[in-house]
Amino acid sequence: MAMMMPKLLLLIFLLASASSTLNADGSNELVMTEEAYRSWVKRVGSFKHSVFQKAKNKLKPCLTIKVDKDQSLGHFASVQKAVDSLPVNNPCRVVISIGAGIYREKVVIPAIKAYVSLEGAGADKTIIEWNDTADLVGQTGRPLGTFGSATFAVNSPYFIAKNITFQNKAPPPPSGALGKQAVALRISADTAAFIGCKFIGAQDTLYDHMGRHYFRDCYIQGSVDFIFGNGLSLYEGCHLHAITNSVGALTAQKRDGLLEETGFSFVHCKVTGSGALYLGRAWGTFSRVVFAFTFMDKIINPSGWYAWGNKSREMTVFYGQYQCSGPGADFGRRVSWSRELTQQEAKPFISIGFVDGYEWLTNL
Repeated sequence: MAMMMPKLLLLIFLLASASSTLNADGSNELVMTEEAYRSWVKRVGSFKHSVFQKAKNKLKPCLTIKVDKDQSLGHFASVQKAVDSLPVNNPCRVVISIGAGIYREKVVIPAIKAYVSLEGAGADKTIIEWNDTADLVGQTGRPLGTFGSATFAVNSPYFIAKNITFQNKAPPPPSGALGKQAVALRISADTAAFIGCKFIGAQDTLYDHMGRHYFRDCYIQGSVDFIFGNGLSLYEGCHLHAITNSVGALTAQKRDGLLEETGFSFVHCKVTGSGALYLGRAWGTFSRVVFAFTFMDKIINPSGWYAWGNKSREMTVFYGQYQCSGPGADFGRRVSWSRELTQQEAKPFISIGFVDGYEWLTNL
């Protein structure tokens, strides 16, 4: 019942905003005017973030732990063992410095260990990798599922990662294969930042699950829905690279309610790769994604967006672009239910204020 309320609010709003016209055959038809549509865009594009608490980050480190493949050069040879050494309800910023090398392990940052920073020797030098897929049977005797397939999982707030590669090495699945989702990183907590990192995978590479997140100067590679979830996230200066020889999708945003304050915004990014790539698929009924000042190579499907085979979502999603460039950025053949945004409409999406970043990202 609770899930019906946002749809009811939307229906009331659209009906109130529509004008009644008379067809040639005498039948009445409700038609939404351009003015009403602009009002709808303004409404769904506004952010008050009332569901989030005020963010109070702690950036000054109180402890540094060294991880190195050669344990004689560090405190631990395993990233997970370094995380496990932290006290429960850690009260201050802890930096885990990770030396160059390939760390073959699954890592989980538990919810009770906040203020953790991981700093690598460079994204091409420090690599954390594993190869689980959703259909793999775990220790419980059941398939891991997409959630459990992650090479690296973050469940605690105020997490920071710099200059590290997170990789799921499961091979790219054939088109239409089931259970082959293979997450490189899952972020399931509020106020997380990733700077200069790489996320390497194929289907479902980056699970942007929930919370406010910031990605700067990152490289994200995949094939289908390779950035997905219901986070409220800003991607700034990121390189998004598709690896598919058929049809792929960059995003699958999961916003399911009109009042959910979530969505993905890509600003000053570039999209490259192979195949025919949708900018996004409407995983959620109210899916919300914006691209601004982004270079799009010719791989972009001219229609841009896909409603997940559900035409009703064409009335509720919020898909827009603003001052994008490149051969794939032409708005002329986009689906009619996407939007070339005005400066005013794009404004809420193009600064760190989109994720309340002035509270928790300054001096990062």
